[in-house]
Amino acid sequence: MRIKLLLAGLLLAFAANAQIVYHDASAFPLLGKATDATLTRYERLPDSLQHISRKPLWELGRNSAGLAVRFRSNSTCIAAKWEVRNNMSMNHMTPTGIKGLDLYCLQDGKWIFAGSGRPQGKSSTATIVNNMLPREREYLLYLSLYDGVTSLAIGVDSLSEISQPAVDLPVRNKPVVFYGTSILQGGCASRPGMAHTNILERWLNRECINLGFSGNALLDLEIADVVAGVDASLFVLDFVPNATVEQMKERADKFYTIIRSKHPDTPILFVEDPVFTHSPFDTRIAKEVKDKNETLNAFFQSLKQRGEKNIHFLSSKDIIGHDGEATVDGIHFTDLGFMRYAEVLYPICDTLLSR
Repeated sequence: MRIKLLLAGLLLAFAANAQIVYHDASAFPLLGKATDATLTRYERLPDSLQHISRKPLWELGRNSAGLAVRFRSNSTCIAAKWEVRNNMSMNHMTPTGIKGLDLYCLQDGKWIFAGSGRPQGKSSTATIVNNMLPREREYLLYLSLYDGVTSLAIGVDSLSEISQPAVDLPVRNKPVVFYGTSILQGGCASRPGMAHTNILERWLNRECINLGFSGNALLDLEIADVVAGVDASLFVLDFVPNATVEQMKERADKFYTIIRSKHPDTPILFVEDPVFTHSPFDTRIAKEVKDKNETLNAFFQSLKQRGEKNIHFLSSKDIIGHDGEATVDGIHFTDLGFMRYAEVLYPICDTLLSR
């Protein structure tokens, strides 16, 4: 035991004198993209939509929500240098969630939080985790949820190596595709790994694609084409918090049909609008949620009546608990809200993926 401790101490002493060497993250696999035909690497919509999609929708597609880099290293530390597009800020979400990074390490088949890259502005440098023993580990580095990453380099100590992942986890074959709103995009998770799509990616060990567009999940039909372009194992449609009753009546069937026509047998899960925590007090919000959920329910029943198969429905009843403590502002989820939402979604997704 003493010899092992002595050797570990010597290794850490050597590592303490090592310099950090940075490697362009473009050399490593990137998870979470519906298409590779994007203007730059770390954005989500195809470049063909630049002059087709509504401007706010297009700009949100340049956010890096749900994107993650996979790599392997025996380094004693992991660092990062990155730049974001706008250096944006919001008054209800942490900078780490908006424009930071989040690192996870694979241990015994499970992804364990290892540390966050805290942003310093438009350009940032951070040591995410330090003082580790020099052994091979598999890593998953989540990118920022809102401000789009424009460049990224991963730092390891100069005595170590960084390489391609040796383990195919999360499984990339047939990912789960999520379409939705600011909540789905990750607002207002404290850090990227706490968005529910990222939580589910780790729990399911299956790549998840986040097509959340803050305030802009309005059933734009070109986004249905993007969704349908993925050879997915499951589609989760969570648009109700943004889409109006009129938009749902006008577009929901067309949106669904675009996906279903290309994926006749893939399960599709529709999700109700959450019962927001301030709706017992705000009568307008309460009525809006009720009307939207009734509209979604009527649409879902119409699909069943015409014989549509492998469609599923998630009630809002238990999505974020019943104590009123799961949001920042009555609408957008805290980490508690995202964890509760993931706990509701996990068994449903796991069951549908197992069929």
